[in-house]
Amino acid sequence: MEERVIRGIVKMAQTEFKVLCDFKVKVPLRQNKIVKETDKYIEFGDGQRYHKFNTLNDLTNKEWLKFQKSWFILNPKPREEDVLLHPAKFPEELVKEFIEFFTKKGQIVLDPMLGTGSTLVACFYSARSGIGIELLEKYALIAKKRLQKLCAQQIFEGCNVQPISLKVIQGDAYDIDKMDLPKIDYCITSPPYWDMLLEKGFETQEERRKKKLDVYYSDDPRDLGNIHDYDKFLDALEEIYEKVYNILKPKGYLTIIVKNVKKKNKMYPLAWDIGKRLSRFFTLKDERIWCQNDIKLAPYGYGRAWVSNTVHHYCLNFRKEK
Repeated sequence: MEERVIRGIVKMAQTEFKVLCDFKVKVPLRQNKIVKETDKYIEFGDGQRYHKFNTLNDLTNKEWLKFQKSWFILNPKPREEDVLLHPAKFPEELVKEFIEFFTKKGQIVLDPMLGTGSTLVACFYSARSGIGIELLEKYALIAKKRLQKLCAQQIFEGCNVQPISLKVIQGDAYDIDKMDLPKIDYCITSPPYWDMLLEKGFETQEERRKKKLDVYYSDDPRDLGNIHDYDKFLDALEEIYEKVYNILKPKGYLTIIVKNVKKKNKMYPLAWDIGKRLSRFFTLKDERIWCQNDIKLAPYGYGRAWVSNTVHHYCLNFRKEK
């Protein structure tokens, strides 16, 4: 291996990557009863309409309107045992909702920080093709196993199916430009929340240690969660997302799910800083705020100082204009 410098961060270059799986599968499509069709719209039995001028997604008028609310509550379901190892998994039901808004069936979705495969599982259930890149073998293998299980289900034949592909690549997201990927329609991902998992006492560390589960991602020097300098961490994220920009189709969207973070009695506006950095090449179009109301509150700073319980994430939506 040789050294490489990413905006002042010296990393050991290990540019090899490998495709762990590339499943080809046909998934069934939802069938709504059509009661009327014109040259402008299709009307279904429940009164909803799909308008044929819609070039962004396959949603009806009412489904589109529901997504436009700027905040939403989603309390993730309990994790299945095979994904518990990962310390910061995001829920498939959240990813699926975004995928179905920003793409049409059969289009290609990318997650350059795949983790245990939430995005590709959501692609399966929404009839989209997906490509996931994961640095760490232990998580990439979990993603592969989850997809194997899904794709081993009955293969549906007939006119009401959508052929898709689901690919897991073990490698460094920094090397996206070397992976010969196709042009993608949409990217959704959630980066490390800086090095917060390395902070002593972060959330449920002690409980996870007792269960022999990861409390941080890895000791790999390429792991962005191991960058302690905040500005250099932002530099590294910016470089990766600029490479995503280069393979995203014009008018395609990027969604980043992230939090502002608190460290040593100071708040770092991670979400806002990512928005500012990426606006150098993307256009930041909007945000949706994901709220969780099932998290037990703690009396931080009680009687001494204001410290909030942070129970929301920012879903930042960027677009490649040209």
